Amino acid sequence: MLATAGRTKYFEDLEVGQEASMSRVVSEADIVAYAALSGDYNPVHLDSDYAAETIFKERIAHGILSAGYISALFGMKLPGPGAIYISQTLNFKGPVKIDDRVESLVRLIELIPEKRRAKFECICTVAGKPVLTGEAVLMVPARPK
Repeated sequence: MLATAGRTKYFEDLEVGQEASMSRVVSEADIVAYAALSGDYNPVHLDSDYAAETIFKERIAHGILSAGYISALFGMKLPGPGAIYISQTLNFKGPVKIDDRVESLVRLIELIPEKRRAKFECICTVAGKPVLTGEAVLMVPARPK
């Protein structure tokens, strides 16, 4: 079941198993913009000559850029606007390169009613292979009275 973009799902609307997903192609401009926004100018992201000498053999995107796609799913789709991050684990499994299509998915795996918390499994893949996995806990607003 997908949440509608931009519409908040209140805690009372959530059910274990709900999912949201998105797909995005990582561009040169995305990497340059992320470097400027974050201040992370590591040459493995920006310098082709440097990156050619690494285990990746070419430039790679910042790992946390893929994590941003997870955040976008939470903020815009499931649960949507009003949800607040409590925690996130991230396991980086592989590189994301320029022009890779990153498929991001969040799946609700547990509800904690006494605190209005929701736990999600998170995964980003490229060509079917995981590049990022983890879990997130969000505080979800209750339905207004």
